[in-house]
Amino acid sequence: MFRIGELAKQFGVKADTLRFYEKEGLLSPSSRTPAGYRVYNEEDKRRLHFILRCKRVGFTLKEIDELLSLRVSSCEVTCREVKAVADAKIKDVAERIAELEQFRQSLKQLSDACCGGLESAEHCSILEALDGKQLAADNNVR
Repeated sequence: MFRIGELAKQFGVKADTLRFYEKEGLLSPSSRTPAGYRVYNEEDKRRLHFILRCKRVGFTLKEIDELLSLRVSSCEVTCREVKAVADAKIKDVAERIAELEQFRQSLKQLSDACCGGLESAEHCSILEALDGKQLAADNNVR
């Protein structure tokens, strides 16, 4: 049995993180002491490990909740259902990467258009483009 601080320390997180996961319905202590302290057991520890691993690979709390539900009922669900969650996340990541690439291209165009000299930035092409004064740059900024 572990108190909240002990469990948090084992995983290198703060006790507030465990309280947050409890508030979000992802983790709950198996019991409480007569004084009201949260007490976690080995299954709670495995559940926290699962949650933190999910976070590390980029799943949102909502997705983690879905994965936890699948984990709890693993005898009643198929691997296809679990894979669908991972595949949806892969698609989401690919879309975000594409969006970031567009941001990078826009920023690169802004940077390439600037001389980067020591003169005053009063007529800096980056500031003017962001201000909307350069129509050509505006067309490239998304």
